[in-house]
Amino acid sequence: MEYRVLGKTGLSVSRLCFGVLTIGPLQANLPFAEGVALLEYAAAQGVNFFDTAEDYRTYPYLRSLLRKVTDRQLIIASKSYAVTAQEMSASIDRARRELDRDYVDIFLLHEQESALTLQGHHQALERLIEARAKGIVRAVGLSTHTVAGVRAVLDKPEIDVVHPLFNVRGLGIHDGSRETMLMAIRSAWRQGKGIYLMKALGGGHLLHQAEQALSYAFSQECAAAVAVGMQTRAEIDFNVRLAGGLPITEELQAAAARQDRSLHIEDWCEGCGRCAEICPQEALSLGSNGKIQVQERSCVLCGYCAGACPYFCIKVY
Repeated sequence: MEYRVLGKTGLSVSRLCFGVLTIGPLQANLPFAEGVALLEYAAAQGVNFFDTAEDYRTYPYLRSLLRKVTDRQLIIASKSYAVTAQEMSASIDRARRELDRDYVDIFLLHEQESALTLQGHHQALERLIEARAKGIVRAVGLSTHTVAGVRAVLDKPEIDVVHPLFNVRGLGIHDGSRETMLMAIRSAWRQGKGIYLMKALGGGHLLHQAEQALSYAFSQECAAAVAVGMQTRAEIDFNVRLAGGLPITEELQAAAARQDRSLHIEDWCEGCGRCAEICPQEALSLGSNGKIQVQERSCVLCGYCAGACPYFCIKVY
């Protein structure tokens, strides 16, 4: 496994970052022991970088991993939708408590869309900066699905890390193309921001060309790491080899092949609309039957809508 320093943070991260969303209750909902064993297997293959978020509800898996893997430094990134200073303090405290750690390596403002939304979260960002000064957060930043979100960090030295959506076809980028997103990412990287990419497989839409899509993401010099969701050991083996630029055997390709996934709305949907309000891709809308409808071409299967549903009627599989 190759490791790179994440911008100016001093954190050495594996090129392959394990996106932990996919093993948790918003997606595969793996049994606890099975999920922890999968994380341990990834760590044994050299993965030391794990990405989660407060809303993913995966801190318990990672706490167990941290207790089991003590012979090397594991890097944990988390995110929060906190707006106020008080909300961010609560998010940081929750992460430290549920991870059973004195600090969080990387803490991000979740899904920033532009300079305006960043300004709207200035209290939360200031509290993150204070936490960094105290040593309870080692690096601060933001995640974003937009070009404007990446541009919002330019010339902001207080922001260390950017976690942008990026893939070979530009799927899920609201306000531009793959090329405009890459230009913005490179600008942030040249200013010393640590970059790690998300949605390299377009939320599952690029599974049929996974080798090409992931190889393209790993080839970006500006990206220290690429976060990928994984649910089997074969997928880990497949992605570890791609991260290292190694060839993929036909046997491994077949073993790692994952069936196409989609977003499912159960019949008991009451059409409250909370999922549509939180959807970053605007892929959900209220249909004429009073239930939520999915525009599959826009959906990147992030699963955030599932966390917003009060009736547990949304699933990704």
